[in-house]
Amino acid sequence: MIPTAELLALTGRRALVTGATGTIGGAIARRLAEAGAEVVVHGSPASGDRAEALAAELDPPG
Repeated sequence: MIPTAELLALTGRRALVTGATGTIGGAIARRLAEAGAEVVVHGSPASGDRAEALAAELDPPG
């Protein structure tokens, strides 16, 4: 059986997650990042701070 990590390997891929500032969208963005994808998050203008926080969480400095 192929390990889940290999099935969901997204290294070198990009993903756009709309609604990323919501609960489900945020979880999807985190899972895609864990799988190695470069994630672009998008949310409504009213949720700008949450989008910035999620982006920082997905791409920590260093």
